[in-house]
Amino acid sequence: MTDAREVTCLPLGRRTLWSFAGLGAAGVSLAAVRTAYWGPDVWLGVGLLFAWVGIASLRAVTARVSADAYGLHSRTLLRRRSVPWRDIADLRVRLRYANNSRVQDSRRVGLVLHDGRKWLLPLPKSGSSDDPDFDAKLDALRALHRRYGAPDSSHLPVISYRTAGRGWAGSLGLCALLLACAGVAAWSVPGAASDVQAWRSATPCTAGTPATERRGSPLPERTRELGGDCLTTRPAVIAQTEVNRPKQRSWLYFADSRPLERLAVPREAAQGFQPGDSVELTFWRGQVRVVAGERYVWREHVPAAGEVAVIAAACALAAGYPGAQVLLRLRGRRLPDDEVLPSALPFAGALVGTALWLLPLCYLHPTTLLASPAAITWVAVGSSATLGLFIRAWHATRVRTPGEAGAIEESAEEEEVFLAACFLEQTDYNPYGFGTHIVLGGGPPVVTPHPGPGRFAAKRIPVERLTVKDVRRARGDDGDSVPRSWHIAELDDAGTPVRLAAAPADLTRIIRELGPAKTPANTTNAEP
Repeated sequence: MTDAREVTCLPLGRRTLWSFAGLGAAGVSLAAVRTAYWGPDVWLGVGLLFAWVGIASLRAVTARVSADAYGLHSRTLLRRRSVPWRDIADLRVRLRYANNSRVQDSRRVGLVLHDGRKWLLPLPKSGSSDDPDFDAKLDALRALHRRYGAPDSSHLPVISYRTAGRGWAGSLGLCALLLACAGVAAWSVPGAASDVQAWRSATPCTAGTPATERRGSPLPERTRELGGDCLTTRPAVIAQTEVNRPKQRSWLYFADSRPLERLAVPREAAQGFQPGDSVELTFWRGQVRVVAGERYVWREHVPAAGEVAVIAAACALAAGYPGAQVLLRLRGRRLPDDEVLPSALPFAGALVGTALWLLPLCYLHPTTLLASPAAITWVAVGSSATLGLFIRAWHATRVRTPGEAGAIEESAEEEEVFLAACFLEQTDYNPYGFGTHIVLGGGPPVVTPHPGPGRFAAKRIPVERLTVKDVRRARGDDGDSVPRSWHIAELDDAGTPVRLAAAPADLTRIIRELGPAKTPANTTNAEP
């Protein structure tokens, strides 16, 4: 396949897709005829569903990607594009990880032009990390690119959610949405405080009690009848209770629909009342606030200002995490697109530490945040702690290049040290990728599937046939199992490329133990 001079990529299951497209057209026709003669009904919804399925199937079945000596040619339902190989800088794989184990990861091929534009091809695509047909098509496209173009990189870049080349528009949009929610909640804090104060100071209505206006707007007629800002009580008899699931609303039905037909209550309240119970309803501002019976009393919760302030602060803190992701992507904008970025978890820890002092403060002082000396002191101390946490998070998420491991502690030769490290390829000393640690000292370096102590199930590393080629940061093609902060050593094992992953300081220490490794010239003569 890599020697092919032409490559054609077509969608799988074309007959099935054409069948769905025809079904969609038939459904739309049926819905149109039904609507024209009998008017809109349920068949219109069915027709729209079939139309959506038909359009999606038609778009998938008409996709086609081909490549020849001239370049890449793509065809979709609404667009055709052709790009010569000389304009293509690189081919890459866009990897999208599944959210759960039932759905497989998806892979698609993208390309980068020399002018910086990026283009995601409709084909080939795969729903599995092990798809020979997808790998063969990709190898053939790369072979044509090497033959007729000039690739910028010799390896295959893999772009995933961990790498620098992934866009940050989604994180920025989520951050803006959470900040908007925080702003709306903060704007509602004074109103919530006013409502709670009015509820606590409300008195029973009398004949001469007028229905007051709320915030300058006239009250509805029903609200005036039920007392407005004063409390009105009405007797009622429960005719029926409807207890639903915990996440659904339950209902209380009243006899003769007096003073109202039904009332939405929590599930516990619906279970507390029985048909035939005589209750007393308390109205405030046109709504039922209390249902009092002999065995059970239900009171509607009036959100306090502190609760609304906590919601506002929680939304603002939640916006900090996608904001930190955007910050890290801007910070690593000069890195290659397939290099793995540091994790934003240190910033998440700083946000959690901030929440420990900010949320209680907002609950206790929602409207007097800077009005009392105790609150001001609380803010000053908490802000200092937050500043320290964010400085530490900024330092922990800096991009470390190979060679910045720092000082390495030397240990005695007879002392065994277990270092977390793993070979990414299966070898005779790492069968089935079982190794999780490398043991240094007390003998030759070995690979073990445990952190010690002891060398149980250890496999000796043949340092005499290994040659260190390069040390680099983790990339997208190294897999999702490699921590973001680890570095990768590219080794030559008697002509076979091998990758070793470990933390920067540990990797430097392991490489020092590989110092006796033979040079490339002598490696070919080394015994296996």
